Amino acid sequence: MILRIFKKDLPLRNLLFVIGEGALIYAAVLMAAFLRLGSSHASFLSGEVLGKALLIMVVCQGCLYYNDLYNLKVTDTYLELGLRLTKAMGIASIVLALVYYCIPSLLMGRGIFFITLAFLVLLVVSWRYAYNWVLKKKMFTESVIILGADRLCLEIINEIKGRPDSGYMVAGIVSANSTSASPFSQDIPLFSINGTLCELAESLGSKRIVVAMDERRGKLPIEDLLRCKMKGIEISEGAALYEELTGKIFVEKLNPSWLIFSDGFRKSQMARLTKRAVGLIVSSTGLLVASPLIVLIALAIKLDSKGPVIFKQDRCGQDGRVFKLRKYRSMIDNAEAATGPRWAKDDDSRVTRVGKILRKYRLDEIPQMWNVLKGDMNFVGPRPERPEFVKKLTEMIPYYPERHTVKPGITGWAQVSYGYGASVKDAQEKLKYDLFYVKNMSLVMDIIIIFKTAKIVLLKSGAR
Repeated sequence: MILRIFKKDLPLRNLLFVIGEGALIYAAVLMAAFLRLGSSHASFLSGEVLGKALLIMVVCQGCLYYNDLYNLKVTDTYLELGLRLTKAMGIASIVLALVYYCIPSLLMGRGIFFITLAFLVLLVVSWRYAYNWVLKKKMFTESVIILGADRLCLEIINEIKGRPDSGYMVAGIVSANSTSASPFSQDIPLFSINGTLCELAESLGSKRIVVAMDERRGKLPIEDLLRCKMKGIEISEGAALYEELTGKIFVEKLNPSWLIFSDGFRKSQMARLTKRAVGLIVSSTGLLVASPLIVLIALAIKLDSKGPVIFKQDRCGQDGRVFKLRKYRSMIDNAEAATGPRWAKDDDSRVTRVGKILRKYRLDEIPQMWNVLKGDMNFVGPRPERPEFVKKLTEMIPYYPERHTVKPGITGWAQVSYGYGASVKDAQEKLKYDLFYVKNMSLVMDIIIIFKTAKIVLLKSGAR
């Protein structure tokens, strides 16, 4: 069964996996409390103990998330799982120690947390082993047929095969061109359009047909699809499924009518005001909290190299308006004097010693909070690009200007989903995520992006 949460597909089993793991962590704490306090103890299973157990569960599961333990592409081996689980529990111990130091009344005492760790490792590893077994057996997986054998079909297949927890499996491909073997995968049978689409779906046990044909004129079997629809078989747009699976929009074959008639892209006045209020609160709080660090960074930059502390650069904002973006200077002064505008790259020789540290931890972007306060930017939105690059990318990439229909942000969906981009190909890939954000942006999505940004900063990934 597939659920749709925040405009993305989420298999019910994935949600149950996360909830079930949380329940096991909670149970591990209660078992440890039972061993130490005993069932006859007055405080056992009291509201106080249950509340303290909930705190441990939230901290532990948060550390599991921030160590990528809910990303099956990362934890694809038991060795990697063990290493990350050990690291997550170590961080959880430090976090709880700090919490208990600040609020001693939350401490459960009598070594309950350390006993919890033993139960937790046993239960979590067993739970994940069982979940991997379910994935390998393809239990509770929805079987689909893809109509079309073009690039979109390939993208969907690669996404499903690369994510064993996607909740889908491709039972077959139906192509307008009759061939004997699938050009995409030898384990997916290829069929031709012959007027028996409903019978094929029934024989393969599929309740959904995904239309992913690049060219439909004169080739789309409308009567066959209508008959399938009337029999209760769901008919889905390939581009919509791709969007739900990946969190990005397939721009390669995008046409204006899709943008015009597509659900989303709403920008109500209330949403704008809420977004502005959140940006003001987050940025002002961030500047206040970071004020001691601001002085230290400024001093370090001055001592490390010649030039100004704050680097100002023209960037394109909402509706293409140019504004001055502020960042801590992380490169040598006048870094582009000889080369002109160009993207940063890995191990860029122009980056200073202090600049490498600032970029690694994203500290060079702190002054952009002032741009948010001024109203040039929001805290969350597509990253603002330089006018020179925008002109070039607009000529090369269809629909690139559409990302400027909202204010840019310090962080965004493309940044937390794809990372740094330093080429036209990267810009096109990030546009897919930016358009997805513009289409589906909401307060809840902004909060998710902020949490993902914190995760990336803590893991020190995606910077150059």
